[in-house]
Amino acid sequence: MMLNIRKTTLALGLTLGWLALPAWAQNYQEPPFFADLPQDKKLPPMAERLPKTPIVVGSSGQYGGDMITLVPRPRDIRYISTFTYTRLVGYDRNLDLQPDLLEKLENDGDRVFTFTLREGHRWSDGSPFTAEDFRYYWEDVAHNLDLSPAGPPEFMLVDGKPPRFEVLDERTVRYSWDKPNPRFLPQLAGPLDPGIYRASAYLKQFHAKYADKAALEDKAKQQKLKSWAALHNRMDDMKEQTNPALPTLMPWRVMNAAPANRFIFERNPYYHRVDAEGRQLPYVDRILMDVSASGLFAAKANAGEEDLLFRGLSMGDIPVLKQGEKAKGYTTLLWPYARGTELALYPNLNTVDPVWRQLNRDIRFRRALSLGIDRKTLNNALLFGLGVEGNNTIVAESPLFMPELRTQHATYDPNQASRLLDEIGLTKRNGAGIRLLPDGRELEIIVETDGESSLVVDGLTLIGEFWREIGVRLFVKPQDRTVLRNRSYAGLTVMVAAPGLDNAIPTALMPPTELAPMRQDNYAWPKWGQYIETKGKNGEPVDIPEAERLLKSYETWMNTGDRVVQRAAWHEMLKNHVENQWIIGTIAGALQPIVVRNGLQGLPAKALYSWEPTAMLGIYRLDEVYWNKAAGKEARR
Repeated sequence: MMLNIRKTTLALGLTLGWLALPAWAQNYQEPPFFADLPQDKKLPPMAERLPKTPIVVGSSGQYGGDMITLVPRPRDIRYISTFTYTRLVGYDRNLDLQPDLLEKLENDGDRVFTFTLREGHRWSDGSPFTAEDFRYYWEDVAHNLDLSPAGPPEFMLVDGKPPRFEVLDERTVRYSWDKPNPRFLPQLAGPLDPGIYRASAYLKQFHAKYADKAALEDKAKQQKLKSWAALHNRMDDMKEQTNPALPTLMPWRVMNAAPANRFIFERNPYYHRVDAEGRQLPYVDRILMDVSASGLFAAKANAGEEDLLFRGLSMGDIPVLKQGEKAKGYTTLLWPYARGTELALYPNLNTVDPVWRQLNRDIRFRRALSLGIDRKTLNNALLFGLGVEGNNTIVAESPLFMPELRTQHATYDPNQASRLLDEIGLTKRNGAGIRLLPDGRELEIIVETDGESSLVVDGLTLIGEFWREIGVRLFVKPQDRTVLRNRSYAGLTVMVAAPGLDNAIPTALMPPTELAPMRQDNYAWPKWGQYIETKGKNGEPVDIPEAERLLKSYETWMNTGDRVVQRAAWHEMLKNHVENQWIIGTIAGALQPIVVRNGLQGLPAKALYSWEPTAMLGIYRLDEVYWNKAAGKEARR
């Protein structure tokens, strides 16, 4: 989006770089997949199934075939909504926001947003996608206390107030706030679709306002549910993909429900994208997700059993994956993982232990721990020497990147680390050379982790060796993630090890939420986050001036639609983090292996991989991936 323009409009053909609707619009090429449907399931012609203004993409692929992939458990099929990335507005490969489901978006100062839908756009069951789907969500779901006890989602509140919502006509809706809400569009474009619209024609049959409440209550009891609202929420399952009957706008729709060992997603006959030759996307007919133990993913890929696999693979799998390439006919793409750091240490500033609380809050202690880490050795041992050593900060590909922030207070200087610890007063040691806390306990830091990443656990073992040189003992305590989070929220952790920034390639228009002490799921300040999230009912108020500055900078970002001001707020917060070492970074730049069977075309050889903002592979458009039969691979059915 353009900077410093009070009113911006994003519309098909103007800002997208996508092609205008061709003159041959009536000569669409029907997918062969639908040719053999029984008479009672026959579809209208493609010209009638598409919106009047479909998105026309520049790719040129072929229809047909399946893509086989793996999930570690049935619930993980829900991630398809992330990596098939169909949004009202979404990021393109340059990380600019563009209309997707929307035909046009008007943004007036980040305060008034007017959405125009595509004429003739339909859900996967053929029902119209209209302003009524937005009204139904806003009035009948978000504002219905039975369905949404907490009310509208937090990102739609400004100073605790929701927007004014208006239906202007069948295709146009408007959201208006008195103050800017710059989080609104980035949230809509995020890896988890907040779903501010619903398939109203389908869901009204489960809503007490539109159907017989007593009958709904009986149906709920039959399914062992407490109320009609619980029944509605079960059927209204956009995120989890557990209801095959629920219409979708994604390129593929789920066809079966758990229990199952294979989940089948078939092409959506009403999807809103076509290519320049008149083929409706997606090119591939079906995605097949097989359930398998995560420990077998690399072995199954090595055996040539998968067509596309990325989630569940890590850098440590690369040697095994490379071994099987020639014999089994696949390629392993290696994309840099855009994360702040692969292994971050989170000293808990809100820990309940008074001695550790005072120590963790001492900037000299945090800097000493950072200076006591030999990141070069970590890099060689864990990332084959290919990583980037330094702080938990953003990567060079971000337009906000400042190179000096990567290494500030993040070089290896054990002598300076020891001097800082001495300066704090931690001069007494036991016979093994470990420093003693003021109350006589050993300076042994129990570092808790969810144990899911071998890189984190292996890295902690090495860090323990480095810290021993400066008189600090490290004890690793792996545990279940839910247990870890609950301990953190209660202030029982002293230090946690986990990956760093999720979004390390931000632009100015993306909210710097991860950098401010306002979320309880940040292991460095869980009680501060609780305080902000519960509006002071739980947790503790921020009581360190440097951390209060982070909140002020975030407030500056929130209260403007001016991208220059927002950019300055980002820079201020990034500098603050490095200066204060709130979170101690180590090495970044791991490579994400992506296994692609030979003949499957359309993914870039090199690109950035991340949860946010790339939605894993999402912004690279999986609907444009296709089987190249000329390459010798017959698409599988």
